[in-house]
Amino acid sequence: MPLTPDIHWIDTPEALDAACRDLESADTLALDTEFFRESTFHPVPALVQLTAGGCVYLIDPQAVAATAACRTLLASGPVKLLHASSEDIEVLAAWAGVIVAPLVDTQLAQGLLGEDPAMGYQRLVAHWAGENLPKDETRSNWLERPLSEAQREYAALDVVYLLEVWYAQRERLEALDRFSWLEDDCQALVRQAGRDESDDALWYLRQRQLWRLSPRQMEAYRLMTSWRESEVRRRDLPRGWLVSDKLLFAIAEKMPRNRYELAAIDGIKPSLVKREGDTLLALLNEARQLTDASLPEALPSPLTSDFKKRLKRLKAVVNRDAEQLGVAPEVLMRRRDLEALVTANLRNDPLPLPQGWRGERLSSALRQVLVDEELA
Repeated sequence: MPLTPDIHWIDTPEALDAACRDLESADTLALDTEFFRESTFHPVPALVQLTAGGCVYLIDPQAVAATAACRTLLASGPVKLLHASSEDIEVLAAWAGVIVAPLVDTQLAQGLLGEDPAMGYQRLVAHWAGENLPKDETRSNWLERPLSEAQREYAALDVVYLLEVWYAQRERLEALDRFSWLEDDCQALVRQAGRDESDDALWYLRQRQLWRLSPRQMEAYRLMTSWRESEVRRRDLPRGWLVSDKLLFAIAEKMPRNRYELAAIDGIKPSLVKREGDTLLALLNEARQLTDASLPEALPSPLTSDFKKRLKRLKAVVNRDAEQLGVAPEVLMRRRDLEALVTANLRNDPLPLPQGWRGERLSSALRQVLVDEELA
């Protein structure tokens, strides 16, 4: 039977400061958020849940701004427990203007224990606490006020069990001598959350089909995605509402020279041509005017036998170590990271080998695989 939490609703600066005073001396806090993001680029904070194991504070970010005491609590002091934390970190940065630290992500911890690295909170609680939490309010409108009693209880339960889960996880991590691995991974999350608009120019690297583009097309795609990232942030729109990666990739493939050619691309709507056509064509022209020497180097095709053979051998190294540890291979290295290694090797670029504890376990063997392939 799930616990019945003692819930305190916080919607004034005075109440928020009092809650922070109550929590600041704790060693560990459980933290979660609810937010809305269907029609915006930036998340709209709807609720912040905090507990140190006693009462649960439900903070209404629509009614109260983060106070200095709250910002200090979030950015330093007790360890903050979150589950699948990346969006919560972003929500709290939007509301409080700080990056949550120090933090522990219980989903990352679960992956290091050999369980499903994408395990959801309800399954996590069932696994460690033996409780089946309700799912009725998963799709709730968290911006409505007042929240119903069912919504409040559901939101409180999102943090009530995190402490119990974490204490069990920590004990197991320490027994396996993997606690420091989790610390490293969580610190990397905090560093990643500190990225800013300067990273817009690197968005294009997320495209898995980038190898299909010529150097000039690749630069056009980079320019368009960088512009799109800047614009959706400025206009506060979802990416797809302006123009999707898929459409920008199709435009880069075709490299249209005028509105007529742009409009002829499959999937392009007249409204996009009307609103953004001149801008997109100007970016394409910018890429077209660059000298060959200033363009990025072409990427090797992952369909070639050389690429496939190297990738297969690298995956074997990771799979073997993952089996020894009893974890999913993607906890050690994602496929895209292995592909980046092969790409760098085939282009004679510096190898982006894993760092930290992963590097200690894998880098030597991964490097040797690539050396052996070059000598073969």
